[in-house]
Amino acid sequence: MQSTRPGESHPSARTLAAALAEGTVLLDGGLSNQLEAQGCDLSDALWSARLLADAPEQIEAAHLAYVRAGAQVLITASYQATFEGFGRYGIGRARAEELLARSVELAEAAADAARRESPRREIWVAASVGPYGAMLADGSEYRGRYGLTVRELADFHRPRVAALAAAGPHVLALETVPDLDEAEALLRVTEEYGLLVWLSYTVEGDRTRAGQPLQEAFALAAGREQVVAVGVNCCDPGDVERAVEIAAAETGKPVVAYPNSGERWDAGGRGWIGESTFDPERVRSWTTAGARLVGGCCRVGPGRIAELAGLLER
Repeated sequence: MQSTRPGESHPSARTLAAALAEGTVLLDGGLSNQLEAQGCDLSDALWSARLLADAPEQIEAAHLAYVRAGAQVLITASYQATFEGFGRYGIGRARAEELLARSVELAEAAADAARRESPRREIWVAASVGPYGAMLADGSEYRGRYGLTVRELADFHRPRVAALAAAGPHVLALETVPDLDEAEALLRVTEEYGLLVWLSYTVEGDRTRAGQPLQEAFALAAGREQVVAVGVNCCDPGDVERAVEIAAAETGKPVVAYPNSGERWDAGGRGWIGESTFDPERVRSWTTAGARLVGGCCRVGPGRIAELAGLLER
């Protein structure tokens, strides 16, 4: 299957890679928390992906809230969207492909609306490819090491990557990756399609969630031309700066950093616990360390993204 190379058929004047070479680019924040703020119920295993079928207008509205807050990159609602997950809800393959494509279309629709309001704005769409553990909906993405081989993980990810590639996003966000095996599988699959990607691990301290040193994890991306940025997401804000330093040193690539609020996900209780420690002022230390693609993940809303936008403009 030959896919459209991300960035070739979109109105943004530059590719995302070109923009990162010239300066800092602002990501959006957590999609699920904004959907909940809009009154959406995300209590089932499909999480925000269910709304691709049931309430797509809510997803577009959430994207628009972030782009109006200053976000330049919108991450699609496909993190937890998989053929297996949809299948458990009686959604067949053809319909699942339509919903994966819809996730890209909704983000692009919000970007188009923002461009009509401000024609000179550059906005990129990143199709989210979440880890295998997200499909399990039991918190496994914060542990990794599922007992699958790299080949088995590649076979799992390939159909979804193909469906998202066909929708023509600017880039794929390989995000919340907990270990090296899954990173290797994702990089192999996306190389097959010639896709531009960023690779983002979820980490604890200076190791992946599976306990591997970040030096080894980031080294996987070094020398791979399709990787436009490498870094971390959905981690404690306090772990970002050191991870950014390691990513920059190991790869020489622009670094992506979008931590969560600092609260912890309780998979059993399906809720967040603890206190928020996300401080927008930390973005200065992240960019000094090498971060060029910055934003927020879970529980970081449009208000915080607006604060980051203001700091980056100074």
